[in-house]
Amino acid sequence: MQKDFAAAGKKVSQKVMHTIPAFCPAGSKILILGTIPSPKSREFGFYYGHPQNRFWRVVADVLGQEKPADNQEKKDFILKNHIGLWDVLASCDIAGASDSSIKNPVANDFTEILARGEIVQIFTTGRKATELYNKYCLPVTGVKTTMLPSTSPANCRLKYEDLKQAYTAILKPLGL
Repeated sequence: MQKDFAAAGKKVSQKVMHTIPAFCPAGSKILILGTIPSPKSREFGFYYGHPQNRFWRVVADVLGQEKPADNQEKKDFILKNHIGLWDVLASCDIAGASDSSIKNPVANDFTEILARGEIVQIFTTGRKATELYNKYCLPVTGVKTTMLPSTSPANCRLKYEDLKQAYTAILKPLGL
């Protein structure tokens, strides 16, 4: 009985397919890559969808703009600011939103996005996204990435002001 109780509390790894299309409109100067959409992002149908994820607040503050409230406002915000969003992985086995549980990763193909020639810098959000990009994508793309801290609610050890300071790295390639 105890064994069943312990197993019930543990998140089970499942195969996850990326279900949110890349949002990298023409004119995007930077590409920000997460690992793979969290269950909340998949539920909401757009990137960084968990209400406690600090991505939208941080990027809006860094750019001196209002934080977008819904998916349409987020898309308009990204378009206006020449930012592309996607993820490193097309699929993987993962337990919940735990990047540390990722197994059997399959990388997205960045050929089409990078062939446009508009992206001047790629950023990865978090250690795992950076590690996976460097292992599976860098040999194909030849484009190095700059790691930004994860804005996930799981990354609570980083103070908001430190997170915001780190994200000022997006300003220069955006021409700001």
